[in-house]
Amino acid sequence: MTEDQAEVSTSAAAPLVVLKGVNKHYGALHVLQDIDLQIAQGEVVVLIGPSGSGKSTLCRTINRLESVDSGTITIDGRPLPAEGKELAGLRAEVGMVFQSFNLFAHKTVLENVVIGQVKVRKIARPQAEKTARELLERVGVGAQADKYPAQLSGGQQQRVAIARALAMKPKVMLFDEPTSALDPEMVNEVLEVMRQLAADGMTMVVVTHEMGFARSAANRVLFMADGKIVEENTPDAFFTAPRSERAKDFLSKILHH
Repeated sequence: MTEDQAEVSTSAAAPLVVLKGVNKHYGALHVLQDIDLQIAQGEVVVLIGPSGSGKSTLCRTINRLESVDSGTITIDGRPLPAEGKELAGLRAEVGMVFQSFNLFAHKTVLENVVIGQVKVRKIARPQAEKTARELLERVGVGAQADKYPAQLSGGQQQRVAIARALAMKPKVMLFDEPTSALDPEMVNEVLEVMRQLAADGMTMVVVTHEMGFARSAANRVLFMADGKIVEENTPDAFFTAPRSERAKDFLSKILHH
């Protein structure tokens, strides 16, 4: 098979996540403006841009933590349900990792990773615990299983949050600035886990200010400003030769400090 044929055969597969004409307002503020986006299975898409550009809102619409005013969002060919049991089912398909780790403070690390499997996925507890221990090991915090979140560093807590999301066997993982609340020395340990996930073929949408991660792990970089996707490209092309003035301006501010 030639490279061209390979490209045709992969692009023929239906995209996993599709946003069409998505709009979102907060009062008079138009935070998402006619967003069209397709994300293929196994693709790592990184959203970057100035604060207030709509990146986090866009990320959060994909699992309906934010509703949209118009347009459609489908995951694996199915439209996002509005509410109720179907929505809970969808959220199991779409893993989410936040800035704040959102772990249950009164439950052990192990129980944090077990609970969703048992309650939402209806997995038997022994199997759920086995999966949880394997995932905690995979993200490098296996030894912390019996501790409580408050006994862990921020970087460890965020890795537990990633393990918890992975335990649901999601089709896509959303990361909303997952390292922005961490001390600098902990950022890399979380990004390393994310790089590994990307290498393993997980479909990922990542909102981040970590340009090194965008360069090394993304298949595609989307630059957002004022609620629009202004530019999208491969990391190499985007960082070396941004096309829009907005992107050039943004990169000149962040890459030369």
